[in-house]
Amino acid sequence: MAIPNNEVKVMEQSKKLSFPRSNTLSLTLRHFFPFAANLICPPPPAKPFILFTDDDSVSLTVAESAADFNFLSANHPRPVRALHPFVPKLAPTRVEGDGTRVGPLLALQVTVFPNSGICIGVRFNHVAADGRAFHHFMKSWTLVCKTGGDLIRLDRELGLPSHDRAAIKDPADGGVELVLLNTWWSLSSTWDIGEDPVPPDDGLTDNVRSTFVLSQAQIERLKHWVKDQLCDDKQNSTPFYISSFVVICALMLVCLVKSEEIRESNSTDVDDDDDDDDDDEPHYFIFVADCQSRLQFRLPTTYFGNCLALCYAQVKRNELLGENGIVAAVKAIGKEVAGLKNEALKEAEKWMAKWKEVVERWRHFTVAGSTKLGVYEADSGWGKPKKSESVHVDDSFAICFAESRDDIGGVKVGLALNRDGMSSFSAILEGSLTELV
Repeated sequence: MAIPNNEVKVMEQSKKLSFPRSNTLSLTLRHFFPFAANLICPPPPAKPFILFTDDDSVSLTVAESAADFNFLSANHPRPVRALHPFVPKLAPTRVEGDGTRVGPLLALQVTVFPNSGICIGVRFNHVAADGRAFHHFMKSWTLVCKTGGDLIRLDRELGLPSHDRAAIKDPADGGVELVLLNTWWSLSSTWDIGEDPVPPDDGLTDNVRSTFVLSQAQIERLKHWVKDQLCDDKQNSTPFYISSFVVICALMLVCLVKSEEIRESNSTDVDDDDDDDDDDEPHYFIFVADCQSRLQFRLPTTYFGNCLALCYAQVKRNELLGENGIVAAVKAIGKEVAGLKNEALKEAEKWMAKWKEVVERWRHFTVAGSTKLGVYEADSGWGKPKKSESVHVDDSFAICFAESRDDIGGVKVGLALNRDGMSSFSAILEGSLTELV
């Protein structure tokens, strides 16, 4: 299944900005050509594929805006709709006479804020690339801009992408591919390749986006606190992994569930009997993990495509709301991470069935991004981007991760909630950090 992904990067004007020349994009796309290609989806039983021809191109929009640049790139709550004008749309899917569906994989928009900076908005289809590969493209494009088209330096500093999709081995001898194809065929007849995952703006009127930055010192103290709690846990026997990702996800998950609890307790429609039934309800935290270093076979470090494992951490609602909620979440998430070692693609043929079950039946939260993608390393010669945002999570309980722009080892976490929910979440998070770290 392919999911459109929306990103914006804003660059502040600290010196005279030279506009990124279109020929630098063309030079970069010579090596990242799948982004200029189309996704071809023939009727079953034919397999979908990516097709690149010499006539293919990428949609590039250039615009100017009088919006407040500093407001848009701030960390405080802002209406989620404020960023939408700066994200391009993918062209609609084209349907051929034989029913084959054809759709582009990438669209770009550069918006100029006079005397302030620029914003690069990107919409791409995840079927072409995962986050690592996408940011390899962005860092390559900006380096080509910075060096005036020096492709030798690009190869030396970042490496050129590897497009050998055959390097990925099906762990079930074709079984995973068959499951994914059946899922694709069941969805593709009614699905637009470029369909916007974010609902229309009128459905997001009350939603705001906030960014929270945790310093390296805060994260280390949180990890030490978790380890101290686990040392006192005599029943702890299952191996699990403790990392910055695990403890931050656990903290954010608990804060989200507690903020939901406040909202529900303030609702006049709550049934006390239902509350008792919900205590044992499983909550799922869904995340993807980079598999490149977790496979039983080697992949090129610049592999261009998708190499991700889908992980489901399960923990009961009453455990998350309890005194040791963060520890319970750490155990659940850390167990899934520990299970990836050398077996990242284990039972991959069951991922889609599990996704359908969890999304349709249970309360779930997701995470996007990673602190290992180097989102602030994309330098066109103007310095680091002032802000990088993922826009495709505006209507979901998704947590967006990236490394901190200015604090080495720090983490930036973004999410979108309605205004009341964001107010509750912010207060709970601030209280938790004050108490724990």
